[in-house]
Amino acid sequence: MLELDFSGRTVLVVGGSSGIGNGVAQAFRAQGAEVHVWGTRPREAYRAEDGSDLTGLHYAQVDVSDFDAVAREPLAFEKLDVLVTCQGTVAYSRKEFEMETFRKVVDVNLNSVMACCMKVEALLAASQGVAVVFGSIAGLHSSIGNPAYAASKAGTHMLVRTLGETWAKLGIRINGIAPGLVDTKLTRITTAEPERLQAQLKKIPMRRMGTPADMAGPALFLASDLAAYMTGQVLVVDGGRLLP
Repeated sequence: MLELDFSGRTVLVVGGSSGIGNGVAQAFRAQGAEVHVWGTRPREAYRAEDGSDLTGLHYAQVDVSDFDAVAREPLAFEKLDVLVTCQGTVAYSRKEFEMETFRKVVDVNLNSVMACCMKVEALLAASQGVAVVFGSIAGLHSSIGNPAYAASKAGTHMLVRTLGETWAKLGIRINGIAPGLVDTKLTRITTAEPERLQAQLKKIPMRRMGTPADMAGPALFLASDLAAYMTGQVLVVDGGRLLP
């Protein structure tokens, strides 16, 4: 019987130090995996109140927007079964209309995903492994005020499709997840303002925000043998936000 058991498997969660990525990392650990996470800050800088729990996780500080650093980073594992990319950033107050900020957001949200995929391609091919890439529903509709965020997330969706076709011959599956509004540090600009939050919740048929745990379930599914015949697809996990 197929099941969500990752005992004996090695997982790398990029951006697994907080938010969605941390929830995903801890879900894999709960299912028996050896889980490695990459984050941008020193381990001690992450706090529980910011949505971080590094208990039982192998941690490395890596700035994935520095592609040379990604290429040079020594890997703390000899085999890899699952890669999950959860890194992301956004800028508000029209900062993304400035080219320097636009480039930074795209480098983190899109270009670094490709850098990480290429870093571990050989390991995933050796294990006939799986990659799960987190995009966003912002990559499926216009996002006023955030051109870099929307464009970069749309780019990750197409990267998933393209790598899905390319990697199939290597025996690697890759799929994506497009979350809706999830309660993390990155969304506090919305969740900290009651009126703004209520306006967003009215657009969600389920009338609540998602949680990192809500994102972990689909990630486990896509990485498991339950999704053995899926590749190049992007699952929308948004409480019905895109339905109306």
